[in-house]
Amino acid sequence: MVATPVAPGQSVADTPPARRRDLRGTLTRVVVAALGGGAVFLSFPPRTVWWLAPVGFAVLGVLLHGRRARAGFGLGLVWGLGFMVPLLRWTGEFVGLVAWLPLALLCALLIAVGTAAMAVVSRLPGAPLWMALVWVADEALRAVVPFGGFPWGKIAFGQPEGWYLPLASVGGAPLIGFAVALTGLGAAHLLRQRAWSGRGIAAAAVVLPLAAGVGASALVHTNPDQGTATVAAIQGNVPRAGLDFNAQRRAVLDNHVKRTLQLADDVRAGRAEQPDLVIWPENSSDIDPFRNADAAARIRLATETIGAPIAVGAVVIDPDDRLPRNTVVLYEPGRGATDTYTKRQLQPFGETMPYRSFFRIFSETVDRAGTFQPGTDPEGFTMGPAKVAIDTCYEVAFDGVVRDSVAAGANMIAIPTNNATFGYTEMTYQQLAMSRVRAVEYGKTVVVAATSGVSAIVQPDGSVTARTGMFTPDALVATVPLRGEATLATRLGAWPEWVMTALGLLAVAFSVTTKRRSRPTPEEGVGEEETDGGPAGAA
Repeated sequence: MVATPVAPGQSVADTPPARRRDLRGTLTRVVVAALGGGAVFLSFPPRTVWWLAPVGFAVLGVLLHGRRARAGFGLGLVWGLGFMVPLLRWTGEFVGLVAWLPLALLCALLIAVGTAAMAVVSRLPGAPLWMALVWVADEALRAVVPFGGFPWGKIAFGQPEGWYLPLASVGGAPLIGFAVALTGLGAAHLLRQRAWSGRGIAAAAVVLPLAAGVGASALVHTNPDQGTATVAAIQGNVPRAGLDFNAQRRAVLDNHVKRTLQLADDVRAGRAEQPDLVIWPENSSDIDPFRNADAAARIRLATETIGAPIAVGAVVIDPDDRLPRNTVVLYEPGRGATDTYTKRQLQPFGETMPYRSFFRIFSETVDRAGTFQPGTDPEGFTMGPAKVAIDTCYEVAFDGVVRDSVAAGANMIAIPTNNATFGYTEMTYQQLAMSRVRAVEYGKTVVVAATSGVSAIVQPDGSVTARTGMFTPDALVATVPLRGEATLATRLGAWPEWVMTALGLLAVAFSVTTKRRSRPTPEEGVGEEETDGGPAGAA
């Protein structure tokens, strides 16, 4: 057989068979990257297969090792899409692809920035450590940009059932993310090692984070060092799911009043404990009780009948600028409205619209977004024996927002939320997982009150002792521990994330600087190049 001739200036690698092999290799890497990101998605609630997250990072570690930043970006983009596209499916439940896919793509692009940097440090000694630190830095970036950040999808929020959860009490959500990433990246490193010495280091990267998580469980406490309180979470339900759930605003309010009155009947009949405090959901009164006397009267009726203070989620119009606030109003028996908390972290493209005039060029639907204004005061309410931190819905995803609420002296956390817009999607379970992480992080009981579910009582160790179904009226009543003791994570604040982020960035800077210094001059000749494979630079 006569070999196919090679044209002058053409290498064997450029012949069609070689190109086909390269194409197959690239397609294989793309498929594997998507599957790796999908594994991380599957680790998130409502599923309990938390161990798939380190598997997904192991896949990422294998793909990124020795790659250039360009290939790391491309492979990371595919991995990020495999993770974020299914995770954020709920954002398009009632508005379609226009919200879902652009948001997922943006999140994946930000992940790709991190994976490009992870590829850069993948040749350093102890690569799994530096790559995991870079991942923490990337999560920190996604928590602040763009438009105030979107930390949904932090790896920690997929771990409420996992062995890593106790680490939240030491270093918060960032430490969990670091530990999960280190385990997976260490496993990838272990697969590549042939020398026993290298295997020992890689094995340590796999085992130590898991061991640390198990060991940290000794630091998680549930004892009521400030007594106990009996709390009720009211889920009144909504007339219908979707964006127009509040078209019958009075029906939503009446549902919550009715369910509270039913609870009062149960208390009088001995079927339920008398609550010390009651939490209603976000938007349980979309009618401003300060402007509508009838709405205020209905809320006061519920308060007087149940005989306990009620935190009521309401839309309140500011008398000065005439713009709405997402506000929780404290109603007390015999006193009426006595205090307020205004949501500080607003949801972009929902409660508010950044660059409204610019985005209106592309679609007039931007005017469906609200004109809500943020609050500034993190202090919650004193309700009976409890000092309650209030973090409304979207706020629970933000480390700094919850941190400031707890720092105001809270011994319990309440998460009033409205998830009716997202129907029967996984969104409410993803959000409940965040509440479970916060419970361990701060060592506090967390009470989740949702308009349509899932409402829950979460103990300081992250366990859920009571929960409701979805789109059904219900009431949860439980006696819970009040804890004032500060966890190590509370005392350290943002420092663990800052330190890990700084170390990750220093590793990137060191790797880039070292590579430039070691780059051969034309006179010296060029040695073996780094592998550059993947969507952004296939080899």
